[in-house]
Amino acid sequence: MMLYGRSRYLLKESSQTQHDSQMKKLLLLVGYCFIIAKCQSISELESQSQIYVRQSGVINYVDTVENSDRVVLFLHGNPTSSYLWRNVIPHVSPIARCIAPDLIGMGKSSKIEGSLYTFQVHYKFFSRWIDSMNLPKKINLVVHDWGSGLGFHWANLNRNRVASITYMEGFVGPFESWEAAPPGLQIIRSYRSYDGEESVLQNNSFVNTLLREAIIRQLTDEEWEVYREPYLEPGESRRPTLTWPREIPIASEGPADVVKFATDWNGFLSRSYNIPKLFIDAVPGVLSPYMRKIVKDWPNQSTVRVRGLHFIQEDSPDNIGIAIRHFLRNNVIDSEI
Repeated sequence: MMLYGRSRYLLKESSQTQHDSQMKKLLLLVGYCFIIAKCQSISELESQSQIYVRQSGVINYVDTVENSDRVVLFLHGNPTSSYLWRNVIPHVSPIARCIAPDLIGMGKSSKIEGSLYTFQVHYKFFSRWIDSMNLPKKINLVVHDWGSGLGFHWANLNRNRVASITYMEGFVGPFESWEAAPPGLQIIRSYRSYDGEESVLQNNSFVNTLLREAIIRQLTDEEWEVYREPYLEPGESRRPTLTWPREIPIASEGPADVVKFATDWNGFLSRSYNIPKLFIDAVPGVLSPYMRKIVKDWPNQSTVRVRGLHFIQEDSPDNIGIAIRHFLRNNVIDSEI
């Protein structure tokens, strides 16, 4: 059984250095879909020219609830949502509680007026959401696309809380240059220029074109409707899908903060001997051919190959779900006994 919930956080900050000590949580009861879920309020803080903007939003999430002693957290990327995992989670839910949030500004989560939806903005919402969920100390991460960046960054900063990491078609470190990046990324290089404003914000090209071209099978009209729904209104509703390409860590170009984060999580993962890892390698894939070279010597790692381009959950959900379940049983559950 799959349940849906929404959570909110309140983060009050009066200075850049004191925000953690001044965080307050407001608990509410809000009915949504099939359950009454605890809700908390969060605020996002963005710094632009030393001016702080307080904003709040709602994080939507899918939660199977049962088997709560063991949690698997599924993180999506651009431009998808928790919906991406709908056919993977049923394979894993018999052995663990499965939770999949929609990143802020994406899926059914709130749009934040005036937000640029940078990596750091997403991470603030995501990390506060995890803190509010009262999860077990150890979490199993399953990450894809920018969900990998957020998940790897969280894992690096919370090493004692990571039970395992499963990753696919993700960002395993910074790219030295655009020329060194996978060919499949070259198509979105122009989004980092002013041309991206019209292409994405007005024409919705990331959803209407790139998403479609990165899936082998043809989605049904109903499936497309779910992916398009958060971005139907031209303009700022589509901002998350434009900012993510602009956050890709290119060492020669930036952005400097994400390049630093990616360098750090790559170093951590390449030495993470005590963390079981599963690399789901996509064939032919988009990022996977590049990833193979980077992760081939990562310790304590298994590899499974599946058919797909980038959004492989749409082409091989059963193979992915079965691989995750077997990996958790053999590498996490057995070690707990």
